[in-house]
Amino acid sequence: MVHPSVHVPSSCVIGENVVIEEGVTLGENVQVGHHSVLLKGTILEEDIMIGCNSVLGCQPFKNSRIQHENNAEGELYVGKGSRIGNGTIIYSGTKLSREVMVGDLASIRENTVVGQATVIGRNAMVECRTLIGERCLIQTSAYITADMVLEDDVFIGPEVSTSNDKYMVRTSTSLKGPHIKEGASIGNNATLLPGIIIGKNAMIGAGAVVTKDVTDGCTVAGVPARKIP
Repeated sequence: MVHPSVHVPSSCVIGENVVIEEGVTLGENVQVGHHSVLLKGTILEEDIMIGCNSVLGCQPFKNSRIQHENNAEGELYVGKGSRIGNGTIIYSGTKLSREVMVGDLASIRENTVVGQATVIGRNAMVECRTLIGERCLIQTSAYITADMVLEDDVFIGPEVSTSNDKYMVRTSTSLKGPHIKEGASIGNNATLLPGIIIGKNAMIGAGAVVTKDVTDGCTVAGVPARKIP
């Protein structure tokens, strides 16, 4: 079902049972897989591919247990040449720059920015209000918490876990995720605690639990993580 007000260029390929709501913008050469849904306010530039069973432009919701406001600010924007996998969910208020790739079953929450040529792997989760730079690689099943910053050229290994709630309390508190600086690499299954800073070109070993800031160019490993000479 395509809303009558939506212009679908002749170069677009739309699969079976696709829903495109009012206010969606489609560029040239957009491909949308079977059973996918493009919700109101979604903007797709040209040369974009979307897999089957994906939902783009979701609105956030909350209940009384959610501490912070999670209103989506603006439309979902997907830049030229991006690739969105099967079963992917991306919320409104988020911007994907050019040539971003999002793997199957990944999820990106509202008010997040993803830089050019970044890859978000299969089944990865990116929470709200997060800034991801250019040419980052976030691998399978990584968890990128809310209120987090990844600068350019950051590598996140499979199943890395990050957190933003230092005290794990049930009442209102300030949330702040890790800040990972340019060129840093985080190994498989590493855990990064809230608010820490990972320095430029630093390296975190697989399985490490990082509880403190890591300086530029430093390599750490272990539980808790310590500097390797």
